[in-house]
Amino acid sequence: MFEKISQFMDEKLSTPMAKLAEQRHLRAIRDGIIATLPLIIVSSMFMVIAFLPNQMPETWAITQFIKENQFKILLPYRMSMYIMTLYAVFGIGYSLARSYKLDGLSGGIMAELAYLLTIIPKLVPQASDAVKELAATSPDLQGYLDSVATGFVIPMGSLGSGGMFIGILAAIFAVEVFRFTETKNFKISMPPQVPASVARSFEALVPTAIILIVVATITMFIGVDVHGIMTKLVAPLVSATDTLPSVLVIIFIGMLFWTFGIHGWSIVGTVARPLWLTLLDNNSAAYAAGEAIPHIGPEPFYQWFIMIGGSGTTIGLAILFLLKSKSAYGKALGKTAFIPAIFNINEPMIFGAPIVLNPILMIPFIIAPMLSATVAWLATSLGLVNRVVALAPWTLPGPIGAYLATGGDWRGAVLNIVLILLSIVIYLPFFKIYDNKLKAEESGEAASEEIA
Repeated sequence: MFEKISQFMDEKLSTPMAKLAEQRHLRAIRDGIIATLPLIIVSSMFMVIAFLPNQMPETWAITQFIKENQFKILLPYRMSMYIMTLYAVFGIGYSLARSYKLDGLSGGIMAELAYLLTIIPKLVPQASDAVKELAATSPDLQGYLDSVATGFVIPMGSLGSGGMFIGILAAIFAVEVFRFTETKNFKISMPPQVPASVARSFEALVPTAIILIVVATITMFIGVDVHGIMTKLVAPLVSATDTLPSVLVIIFIGMLFWTFGIHGWSIVGTVARPLWLTLLDNNSAAYAAGEAIPHIGPEPFYQWFIMIGGSGTTIGLAILFLLKSKSAYGKALGKTAFIPAIFNINEPMIFGAPIVLNPILMIPFIIAPMLSATVAWLATSLGLVNRVVALAPWTLPGPIGAYLATGGDWRGAVLNIVLILLSIVIYLPFFKIYDNKLKAEESGEAASEEIA
């Protein structure tokens, strides 16, 4: 029976899903977004620092210093994570162009151009003469006028998660235009004597003109609000992602693929990561503005309250192998896998136990993260733990990562520890069965050697 299920998974599901994960456009989207993770992680730490006074005594000098300089401390966040789509689009365009064996730099620039053309600059008018006369007699009004920018300004909201899906479409459109002009030889070619960098610039003239004219016509001349349309279309999908049933389905699919040796989280993440980043950016923006944090289920929620020790919440299993194993192999595996598990690396456990194609361990491997998700969701929704607002480095030990991801909430660290204990309880009966099996096999081999 198990062999039939394994064969079905391999033939009917794993191959198609693996191909889907490696589909050219999805891979470019994944690469472009993953390339922004260093920006998101580092800038998240600035946001955590800016709001540390919420967790510190008022009398401390460092508390007063951070409060007085909070605006400046948040500036790196506003110029990185807050406008992350601006960076992701370049990465998507670069990756997609390279997959077509086109110039990656040109592809990234064209993608950025197409994306920025969808954002309409707004003109901030100068103060009227009457207002200027009033300001001459009012220092407060004059100070306000001096602080107001004039001329064209770009709405930053469209540069962040709110513009992610338009950014993805713009990058794909730009590179496909680039590819079309290249394959049809619809370009300006320069003699071989011309330096390669100059030649590439001239070759990019035609696709650049097409992109600029087409996108500007739609957004600026006809006046189609593509961001408003996309927001309405994507809003139900984003909302659906931020529900407990959705979280459980995502976990089940990811863990099920892992049990058959397929990197399930990579497959799930390819599709879900743009939505997770949208949820996280909304939370971060609300946190920075001092508003109620709207979402429970961004990616850090999975990292620090579900996939503790790696996919399958295997930190509990690693602890059991280290402390409770009676078999020689189990003891050796525990010593090998425990330290990596602390830093959320669990390939030694997945392939060493193994969990892959193991009918005993694959059951808790799926159940443990689903129960952890349920407990964490209830704790968060009840306000017992702050909602995640930052993307902490995934290799941090669980309690530390949970503390940072929740904006410095010590209860996040406590919840992480509670969930580790829960994982131990869930894995324990299955671990005993499997460890006894390993011990019996070792005893049988030893007996055979003695007879021989």
